[in-house]
Amino acid sequence: MEIPGRAPQVLGVMEKNPGRMNELVRCLESRDPVVRGRAADALEKWTAKRPGLLKPFKEVLLREAAGSAQQEVRWHMAQMLPRLPLTPRQIPDVFSLLRSYLRDRSVIVQVSALQAMFDLSLKDPSLRDPVREMVEASCRAGAPALRARGRKLISLLKEEPDGL
Repeated sequence: MEIPGRAPQVLGVMEKNPGRMNELVRCLESRDPVVRGRAADALEKWTAKRPGLLKPFKEVLLREAAGSAQQEVRWHMAQMLPRLPLTPRQIPDVFSLLRSYLRDRSVIVQVSALQAMFDLSLKDPSLRDPVREMVEASCRAGAPALRARGRKLISLLKEEPDGL
């Protein structure tokens, strides 16, 4: 599957033939960083409304999320990880991985990680206090985009029935 610069076309192909998703996932392992980044982008967009499609690729995605240093791959992985059908034992490991993303040079990776940790805390109540602390800390320091996301998440925390 050819990907560079063609995420919209790739999504069109996926609409017509979802069975090609394994090709898209394999592109995450390409030697070409442009292909990896575009594949992660297309995969994230394709599965935003179809998270169940990620299930067969859970182990590959977890491995790529942990092993990639490429910012484009990391920010899209952060967006996809909470969509995976994680077991109770996997959630803390994924949370820890996302926490490490907060130290990434890329603000986009940091913002995506903060959002993903918040999303995971909705699945696992034991993560709520650590998420609250990280969200509050992001409101006090960090890049403007990180502070803005922190403010958005603070407002969502206040809306939670149990006060997340």
